[in-house]
Amino acid sequence: MPDVTSNLAMTHLVPLAAQEVDENKVTPGVLGFIVFAVMALAVWGLMKSMNRHMGKVDFKEKTPAEPVGADAGRAPERS
Repeated sequence: MPDVTSNLAMTHLVPLAAQEVDENKVTPGVLGFIVFAVMALAVWGLMKSMNRHMGKVDFKEKTPAEPVGADAGRAPERS
């Protein structure tokens, strides 16, 4: 019996919704603006955080004062 009720409701509500909506006057409304504003604030916060973290990064490569191994700079000796 639930299928009959949901089917009956859909057949009665769909034509009512189709009559009320004018395709030339449809706008996102307040909910669309709120979602867009929240997303814009999130992107702004992420960019601010990224700039702060990128400021902490040291791009200069540190060169070691002495080679790691004792024989690192010498050519191998032949016997």
